[in-house]
Amino acid sequence: MARRISKPPKAGRTSSDARAHLPTRDDILTFINENPDRAGKRELAKAFNLKGDARIYLKDLLRDLADEGLIEKRAKRLTTKGALPHVTVLDITGRDADGGLTARPAEWEATGEPAPEVLIRPSRGDRGPAPGVGDRVLAKIFPSTEKTGPAYTARIMKRLEHRRDAVLGVLRQTSDGEWRIEPVERRQAELVVDSGALNNAKAGDLVEVDVTRAGRYGLARASVRQVVGSIDSEKALSMIAIHAHEIPHVFPDEVLREAEEAKPATMAHREDWRALPLVTIDPADAKDHDDAVYAEPDNDPSNPGGHIVTVAIADVAAYVLPGSALDREALKRGNSVYFPDRVVPMLPERISNDLCSLKELVDRPALAVRMIFTAEGRKRSHSFHRIMMRSAARLAYPQAQAAIDGAPDEKTGPILDTVLKPLWEAYAALKRGRDEREPLELDLPEKKILLDAEGKVDKVVIPPRLDAHKLIEEFMIQANVAAAETLERKRQPLIFRTHDAPSMMKQEALREFLRTLDISLAKGAQLKPGQFNQILKRVEGSAHEELVNQVVLRSQSQAEYSPDNIGHFGLNLRRYAHFTSPIRRYADLIVHRALIGVLGLGPGAITPDEEARLEEIAALISATERRAMAAERDTVDRLIAHHLATQIGNEFQGRISGVTKSGLFVALATYGADGFIPISTLGNEYYLYDEANHAVTGERSGKGYRLGDIVDVRLVEALPIAGALRFEMVSEPHPMPASMRSHHKSSRAMRGRRGRPSGIPRAKRRGRP
Repeated sequence: MARRISKPPKAGRTSSDARAHLPTRDDILTFINENPDRAGKRELAKAFNLKGDARIYLKDLLRDLADEGLIEKRAKRLTTKGALPHVTVLDITGRDADGGLTARPAEWEATGEPAPEVLIRPSRGDRGPAPGVGDRVLAKIFPSTEKTGPAYTARIMKRLEHRRDAVLGVLRQTSDGEWRIEPVERRQAELVVDSGALNNAKAGDLVEVDVTRAGRYGLARASVRQVVGSIDSEKALSMIAIHAHEIPHVFPDEVLREAEEAKPATMAHREDWRALPLVTIDPADAKDHDDAVYAEPDNDPSNPGGHIVTVAIADVAAYVLPGSALDREALKRGNSVYFPDRVVPMLPERISNDLCSLKELVDRPALAVRMIFTAEGRKRSHSFHRIMMRSAARLAYPQAQAAIDGAPDEKTGPILDTVLKPLWEAYAALKRGRDEREPLELDLPEKKILLDAEGKVDKVVIPPRLDAHKLIEEFMIQANVAAAETLERKRQPLIFRTHDAPSMMKQEALREFLRTLDISLAKGAQLKPGQFNQILKRVEGSAHEELVNQVVLRSQSQAEYSPDNIGHFGLNLRRYAHFTSPIRRYADLIVHRALIGVLGLGPGAITPDEEARLEEIAALISATERRAMAAERDTVDRLIAHHLATQIGNEFQGRISGVTKSGLFVALATYGADGFIPISTLGNEYYLYDEANHAVTGERSGKGYRLGDIVDVRLVEALPIAGALRFEMVSEPHPMPASMRSHHKSSRAMRGRRGRPSGIPRAKRRGRP
């Protein structure tokens, strides 16, 4: 139910003319639609000349529209629900009746609605070949003013590389000897390959092919471009994701040549910090090391119990200069991508694993921040320095933790009192500051797939969450904050790491769900992470703990990069930028260049051209980050499906990880991968889908299943190429609470019947904020 909107302002508080022209709901929606680039609260108030109490009226009206799901907030802008972002990546898909190019968003997460069509505006003065069907572009989006045709128009900002001809698939031979390609994308039709176009490929090979001829009738024909590997090898499964998501994985010769020709940095423009015993603490299998830490007590009498924390980060800007081939390739990749069997790096190994890696006892250039904290973990001051350092020790997380816990080894023993203990003492202070700040504390342990020597799945483990991990994480967060504060104070444009508060619509959905557990969530007030933490603490140790953690996670917005600062809701920070991983994230490299320029730290500063393109760069690297996350998830799904393909008919224990109107997703307890149970296989009665409570309930029996339920399932199908598993439910449904059954009248009824479904939907899982 919509809240009551404030009454129009009384006489005397605003002019009679203003009272006569208070905007209606339609006025607001129309303005937001027609002005996506200036649709914030301030812009709305200015556009409608609202002052005094009229601004309160506007605030309540906007909140009401948000509660009804008609608008949502993105960064500092308001948009109508489901609207495209102001800047987004488009795939040009065809032409309209007048010959104009039409496109659709490359990524579309809205459920139940088709991706909107976009009409490309002709651009004047563009150099180079004109874009065409099949191209991928970065574009600014504008709502269309036409009553018919596409809902949006777009102006192209930049053409992106996009493979439009290649198809990835598995080579098979039919019983009559014909060669066929079974595409990885299940929506694509099979292709025929002539025996003379196999290019030495064999049956069972994963191959990339070019479509050579497509007639009006019959299957299209193709020729093999390259053999990726045998589909029977798990190592080929990550290549499916690399190709399917178009992740650049081969460095151009020009980029490799630049990397090989790079010379080690000198002492020019640097302070000599090689005597400071900075140490790296990373995973045991890390190949590059881009951060080092050191801490010591602050001897300043005005700061009793205080600490000085130093974080040194690899000086990638010294080697990757703006506009260079290395720089262009790094921006195209956006970030490194991590698979269980390989890494697709943002930078060539000569840079990432050699010149920029903070190797033990080797001189390396770095950008360091020196931060002074009080005993309670509040930062008093900080300063940035361009330095030459020499790591005193390369440590692994368990190794450093074992030393603190009383089991030092040959490497940690000599530095236990001088380096490690001061680090942990400083962390204890910073933890007090973190606890006072109250960031969002979701308890969602991440599983890690371990492969054997042959590249096959060995086991899935949950690595322990050590204080060593938390120490490095908190030191990095504070360094990121210091970078954002310095650049904002200097009025230097930069790319922030932003995370918006949950939308009003998601808040209301969460509020309705928590009500079924007799947990209240404040309404109307601006939520803080601490309020979510109170809810999580209330269910800690209960049967609902994992369920509530999952639902709270799903209520969160997605973190992204933006030149507009809206703060980071999850970390509860007003200013936050990524600074600590320039080897694997382009966003951090931009922040390094901005610091070098504004602080006068020598060559490698951000250029005016880069500053003018920050919005474009932020949109690109946000898209590459989402691409990497999707590719990593897909590969894990395929690895597990490949591993379980020989276990059809076996029973497993899992937890319901998703509830949709089509069925249930179940995450296996042992492997963490999701499989699907079609609702048509649950039982011979109508099942009611309750979206608010993440449940399905039999209309007749009142029994059903809910998100978070632990269930036994039987594996009935595994498709390694698609990364899909299909289960049958073994566990019986359980009675649903009476408070939930009251929702059923507004739920969608689904007829349950036994039978084989036509396909297996892919699980959709969210990453952390």
